[in-house]
Parts: sequence; C-alpha cells; structure tokens
Amino acid sequence: MVGLVISSTMKAAVYHGPGDVRIETVDTPSPSPNQVLLKVLRSGMCGTDASEYKSGPKIFATQNKHPISGHQGPMILGHEFIGEIVAVGSSVDKYSVGDLVATGAGYSCGNCRMCQDGRTNLCEKYVTSGLNRHGGMAEFAVIEDTTLELIPEGLNLDVAGLAQPLAVGIHAARRALVQPGDRVILIGAGAIGTFVLAGLKHLVDAEVTVVDFAGERLERATRLGADSVFQVSDATESGLRELFPAGADVVIEASGASGQMQMALNLVKPGGNLLQVGLPTTKQELDIHPIVMSEKNITTTLAHVCSQDLGPALEVLNTTDLGRELLEGVFPMEEIGDQLEKLGSGKIQGKVLFNPTL
Repeated sequence: MVGLVISSTMKAAVYHGPGDVRIETVDTPSPSPNQVLLKVLRSGMCGTDASEYKSGPKIFATQNKHPISGHQGPMILGHEFIGEIVAVGSSVDKYSVGDLVATGAGYSCGNCRMCQDGRTNLCEKYVTSGLNRHGGMAEFAVIEDTTLELIPEGLNLDVAGLAQPLAVGIHAARRALVQPGDRVILIGAGAIGTFVLAGLKHLVDAEVTVVDFAGERLERATRLGADSVFQVSDATESGLRELFPAGADVVIEASGASGQMQMALNLVKPGGNLLQVGLPTTKQELDIHPIVMSEKNITTTLAHVCSQDLGPALEVLNTTDLGRELLEGVFPMEEIGDQLEKLGSGKIQGKVLFNPTL
C-alpha cells in the first residue's frame, strides 16, 4: 500500500453487549489490496444499532462467529460513514489518497448469481462493516473500493454523512415499482420513511400521501415534497379509504408498527403493490384470502445496491434540503451510548452523526 504515515492505534466505539459500548484504544487497521483506509470524518447510527444496544446481540457477531467475515467478539460499530482516503491497497486504481468518499459499507463478491444479476445486496458472501465486522465508528476504517463514491465538491460533510441511509431509501423507492402518475400512500415519516419519500421524488413523478402522527414529521414531509399528508387517528384506515376509494396504486409501509402491514394491504387497489419496509418487533398475522383474490403484490426491500443507489443519494443531498431537514446534530464519539439510548426510546426523530475527531 501507499499513503501517509498513520498512527498504529486509534480511538473506536466498541460494542461488547446490550448497554455496553466502550470507547477504546485499538490497533489501526491496514487495507487489503482491494481496500482503502479512511480517516473517518462522520459516522452515523440507525435503528439496528439501537436495537442491538438495547436487547442484542441478534445481528452483531459478538457471541457466534460470522460465517462470511469470520468475526467473533467485541465489534467496532458504524455502517453509515464517510471519510478521507489516507492509504490505498495495491490493487486500488480508481481512488487516491486525499479523496473524500462515502461508502455503502456492504461488500459483495461480484461473482455469485445474485451479483451477476445486479442484486449485490443479496450476495452469497455479503458482509457489512459495522454489522458483521469492524465498522466506521472510529478514527480510521478499512473498506473495499467497490463500496465507494466520491463526495461532490462543496457538499457539507454533515450532509454527506447521510448518504448511506439515503441510498437505502432510494433502493426501497425503486423496489416499490411506482410508475409516473401513480397515487402512493407512504405510511411512516420517520427517518427511513423520509428517505423513501426523497427517493420517490427523485425517481418518479407520482402523487405521494404521507401518513403519520400530527407534528414535525408530517410538517417535514410537506417541506420535502409530499403532495398531501394524513394524520393518524382512530379512523386512519377509513379516512384513507375515503381519499382512495378505488385503492392506492402503491402503498409503502415504513413504520414497522404492529398491524400496519395489514392496513396497508387493505388500502392497495386490486393488482396494486405493497412495499414492506418497516420491521415489526413481533410476528404479524395477515388475512391472505383477500390478498390472493385481488392479486395484490407484496414486495420487500433490503439495504441497497451500492453501484445504483449511493451516487444518486449524494446527488439528492447535494441538490435538496434533505440533509438540513433530517440532521439533528453532530456529536463526539464519546456520546454514542447516550445517543443510542435516546434513539432506542424514540427521542430522536431524524439522524444523528458522530465526528471521531471531536
């Protein structure tokens, strides 16, 4: 590898178990031939991190060895991060030391059937930094060059730090198969729902009605392009039926709240599409008979396809107010535990980032 002289140790936020994330001094990693070493400039957290902090490990490979990455034991958090390249592996030729990049954090092999079909998020050997191996909640992180996109010149780093979760929203919007002129109901205007809304508005000219509780979330959705908003009440489904008497062309369920998938299916027109984004915490019952008898389609979404979604995410962030609307603050890495606690208890409505250099 070539690059700058880097300290042999670094500061990192290390997950040990539920309620136990420690700021530790660990060895600075070195990039493999197909990797770069990033000086991490911003690193984010999401609902998965919060749930693992609250009641994990369910995904994190702290107890059981991960079958692909081989990781087992305490793990550096962080799968939403950006940085400056400070060293490159011997086979990296697309990027150089000094480049500012965002990463999708999920690495795919490029050779399996799913990769060959362009569905790299379903790769047989898919691993995600910060979920299945050490991630980017640290001063430095290694990541494969195929997961990177250059940050547009002049884009604020606090805004660029939202690229990875926005890529997830754009991928979800693609999976919804919305066509121009469609009438869409989007249930849930939290962070992921807002990213899906931004993806829809970037990809297609459709009429989007956003559903959530009255307050800042719906106000934000309006500012970001929702054609109409609908306040949750005891009569949510009947009220939406009045607005969509023939059913919506597409319903996107992004809240994960219990019972919302069934309501979403009830609101889809015959032959229409449901995209399930939210993950309920309990098993859900569905009335299958009317779904089959009206030939409704159920689609799901997972992560993103880096080559398709990360570049457009940076473009959206560079041309809209999405980052300013969603970012709630940038904090020192030492506050990770407090912020995970807040996120897990519903006290954070947007996105929080960390700056390892603070």
